[in-house]
Amino acid sequence: MGRSFLIRWAAAILLVMATFNPTSLNYFRWAQANTGEQLSLVVLFGLVLFVGYVIYLRATFRSIGVVGIGLVAALVGALLWVLRDIGWISFRDPDFTTWIGLLALSFVMAVGLSWSIIRRRLSGQTDVDDIDDAEA
Repeated sequence: MGRSFLIRWAAAILLVMATFNPTSLNYFRWAQANTGEQLSLVVLFGLVLFVGYVIYLRATFRSIGVVGIGLVAALVGALLWVLRDIGWISFRDPDFTTWIGLLALSFVMAVGLSWSIIRRRLSGQTDVDDIDDAEA
């Protein structure tokens, strides 16, 4: 994997983990505890996270679409199934399962954001974004 993909995946992991994770260090738990005293900060940080999700999800839907998201999720699911079958992981611990789900979600988001770069490297073809006709 290229360094640019790993950077996009790390940013997606940070976004997903900052929003929610099994520990107490996440936006949802912090917002529940601080809505009364620090509502303005809760709203500000919520909007920052929302902007991050809009960027990632919009790019993901535009680049690979619903079918692509399903295929990447299916590949991740199949990989997890193989790892469980060979005994490398177990889904008995709900916290571990949550971490795996968050990593899988961030991976799908990173693939979506990086798809044009991945396809260009694999095929040698360059994508051209759709440009709205401003004269119409």
